Amino acid sequence: MMALMLFGLFFLLVFLRVPIAISLGVSSIAVLVYANGIFGLEMVTDIMYTSVAKFTLLAIPFFILAGVIMEHVGISKRLIDFAQTLVGHRKSGIIFVTVIVAIFFAAISGSGPATVAAIGGILIPAMVKNGYKKETAGALVASSGAIGIVIPPSIAFIVFAVVAGDQIPVTINRLFMAGVIPGILMGIAFVIAAMIVRYRQEKSGQFIIPGGLEIRKATGKERWTAFLHALPGLMIPVIILGGIYGGFFTPTEAAVVAVVYGLLVGIFVNRKNAFSSIYKIFIEAALQTAVVMIIVSAASVFAYIITTEQIARDISDGIMGFTSNPIIILLLVNVLLLIAGAFIDAISAYYIFIPILLPIMLFLEVDPTVFGVFMTVNLAIGLFTPPVGLNLYVAAGISKTNIVEISRGVVPFIIAAIIVLLMVTYIPELSTFLPDLLNVK
Repeated sequence: MMALMLFGLFFLLVFLRVPIAISLGVSSIAVLVYANGIFGLEMVTDIMYTSVAKFTLLAIPFFILAGVIMEHVGISKRLIDFAQTLVGHRKSGIIFVTVIVAIFFAAISGSGPATVAAIGGILIPAMVKNGYKKETAGALVASSGAIGIVIPPSIAFIVFAVVAGDQIPVTINRLFMAGVIPGILMGIAFVIAAMIVRYRQEKSGQFIIPGGLEIRKATGKERWTAFLHALPGLMIPVIILGGIYGGFFTPTEAAVVAVVYGLLVGIFVNRKNAFSSIYKIFIEAALQTAVVMIIVSAASVFAYIITTEQIARDISDGIMGFTSNPIIILLLVNVLLLIAGAFIDAISAYYIFIPILLPIMLFLEVDPTVFGVFMTVNLAIGLFTPPVGLNLYVAAGISKTNIVEISRGVVPFIIAAIIVLLMVTYIPELSTFLPDLLNVK
């Protein structure tokens, strides 16, 4: 009865388009009052405060702030220019540019929507200029932006480690390294999907390159100049990940280093007066952080009820009672997460589903790191899956197209991402190879 009330009220509010944080909070409070009367409310504030008062979670606001700084000081533009000199002259060069820059910026921001916002304003018009439909251009950028929560440093992995840590130790360092190969595979899959879309449109006569468009190959000097301009941005992942795996600082401290480095690059290298924009930068980062932290605090109450009222155990037992075949169970878990990801954000999904699914993964002897990666890939797909995919709305706004059109355009990329998801799920070495090779625990 309590599980039905908790999940029923939550999904009812979600379908009524009530914000996720409020849906989580209202359904949790209703169940607490139902179970413990008015005294159940006393624990809400304690749970919400303790859930965000963790040193590890301090990395989230700093990585968000670092991403905002990088966008404002022009690093994303220089990364795009460099990628354009490398492959922009090729027939499908703009596709490679979009995916390559998305991966690089993902390694800076750790956020899907932030990646779309940073690169979409330049790359979507560029793709349209090269003959692609607006919905195809927006769909590729929205899909590529989702790599932002898979490639390290990833805010999603930080939250996964915190939530899963209540049951079994999972280190952020190992999750970060485990996300590299799956993130690159997603990029390759999106390139292939975009090239297939272009080929089909060319055959049907829908792909028309504007007359007079001339794309020439960049000279060696132009490439070298673009590389030097982009070098400060290219160094960010090296500094962050090198510092973490070299033992110089923790992921939280790495986020602070990224903020300081971004400011220094903006002021002394890119010659941007970052201090004149500092108020705008901090306000934008604070708003993004507030959204994340409110969701974390509300979801923690939801997760507390799932755990303490044995709801997670009962659901886990029900799934295990349905079948004992690990292949089918993993498939069912992926279907569940794909559906959930289409309606709720990744952070909420972690708090809701990790208490339920992690015991099943441990019973099946699935490496928690592998579970963290394929769950994150799942929820990355949710970022560009209708009807609630946040990346779609950001890309639709930039491309000046409606959500229905861009939703049609994103279908090939969803299929490509699901293929990668199945590979990551059933070939665990794709996630564990790098951490094991580098002895990252």
